[in-house]
This record gives sequence, C-alpha cells and structure tokens, in this order.
Amino acid sequence: MNVLRTAFAALCALLLAGPVSAQSGPSAEAMARVMQLETAAEVMRAEGLALGDELAADMLGGRGGAIWDRRISALYDAGRLVEVVSGELADGLDAGAAQAVRDFFTAPLGRRILTLENDARRAMIDDDIEALARQSYLDLRGSDDPRLAQVARFIEVNDLVERNVAGALSSDYRFTRGMVEGGAMAMSEGEILDRVWASEGEIREDTREWLFGFLLMAYRPLSDAEMETYIDFSATEAGQALNAALFEGFEAFYANVSHGLGLSLAQAMQGSDL
Repeated sequence: MNVLRTAFAALCALLLAGPVSAQSGPSAEAMARVMQLETAAEVMRAEGLALGDELAADMLGGRGGAIWDRRISALYDAGRLVEVVSGELADGLDAGAAQAVRDFFTAPLGRRILTLENDARRAMIDDDIEALARQSYLDLRGSDDPRLAQVARFIEVNDLVERNVAGALSSDYRFTRGMVEGGAMAMSEGEILDRVWASEGEIREDTREWLFGFLLMAYRPLSDAEMETYIDFSATEAGQALNAALFEGFEAFYANVSHGLGLSLAQAMQGSDL
C-alpha cells in the first residue's frame, strides 16, 4: 500500500532546521510566510483527499460515503499542518539561521524554487503525471546526465532517501496499529513490526523513484547555475537546520494522520461509525 509514500511525499522538497532556543528565533507565522507553508499545506491536503478516495475505491468498494469523506477531510487539516510545522520551525531555527533562510527564500530564486516545488507536487497528484515523472527518471538512471547528477547531490546533501524511508516506516507502523486497534486485523506488536520491516526494501526503491522523478520535474526550469546555488545553500548550517526542522514538523503531523487513517479505515471496513 502506498499510504506512506503519499503521506510523506511532500517532505522531500522543502529544506529546513535544527535545535536551538525559540526565544531568539523567528515567529511561527513569519516562517510560515517565508516558506509558503499555506500553499504547501493545501497541496498536501489535496494529496490526502485523493488518497482517501483511492482507499474508498480499493478497500471500501467505492462506498466510503459522506462520513468517510468528513473524516478524511478532518485528518488532512491544512491549518493544523501549518500550525505544527511552523511551530517546529520557530523552535528549531535560531536568529542567524532564520535570517539566512529568510534571505534565500524571499529572494527571486528562492521564491521561484518554492513555487516550482508546490506546482510539481500538485501536478503529481495525477497518477498519469506521476508515472511520467518516474519514467523520466528511469530513462536517465545510470546515465551521465548533468541534471541527474545535480539532483543526486541534492538528495545526498539533504539525506532525503533515508529521512523519507524512516518516516514512511514510522507512518506505516502507525497506520497498521490503527487498523489493529480498529479491529480490521489481529496482530501482535512483534507481527506489526515484522510486517513493517518486511516492506523496507520496497519502500526504499519506491522512495528513490518518486524523489528523483519529482525533483527532476520540479527543477527542470532552473539553470545549472541556479541548481548549484540551491545545493550550496542546502549544505550550509542554516540549510541543514531548516531541513531537520521541516522533517520533524511534518513527521509530527503525519504521525497522527497515519494512525487516524488506519483506525478510520478499519471502522469503515466493518461498517462502524466513523
């Protein structure tokens, strides 16, 4: 099931933060504006609603109904996502890092990068476009294509594969726990862990394909020099701090979403009230 990839797909393209005192750091509202979090959250909500429709079609015989739709809508609350992630940024960025992030992402190139990321993520909600993006990567894989090499360095600098795989495994665990608690399956804690770890290889390969496909599509309009500028920023102390804080924030949000999604699906499968 691609529940986890969908849930964590958006983590890969935004770079953020590290541990420091919130007293000298930025406000949550300011960082949300700088990073265009409201736009990103709306895209991620759209991804979640699409996932809800997919689950209803595949596992509920297309009979999710209004109660299911309301539950999915409540889980993927864009306002709550902005609140959680921006709070993590405020806690995780000191004044110096926040200023560096602000300088980069309020400049024309930084604003353009965020727009490209959000537009590509929105486009990839469409399964056909996602398939095309993945195939574009597969066609280049193993070649000496310069942009492929740049994207590979970008992924390495930000540790995007490992972070996303770890998040996906955690979310898969919480989703399965929700299914068990909802009575859709009977599994011990050990069996849940075994099931989750058994999917690690598949998740890792799926994550690599999605990341490369997404980033190649998102950054296609950038020149090589602009791409190098972004890679250089992401390797700075501020860029690394930014990356860490965003992952922390999104993981905190999706931990609740994944468990709630599993529980809601289990209840719906049994005809229980959501």
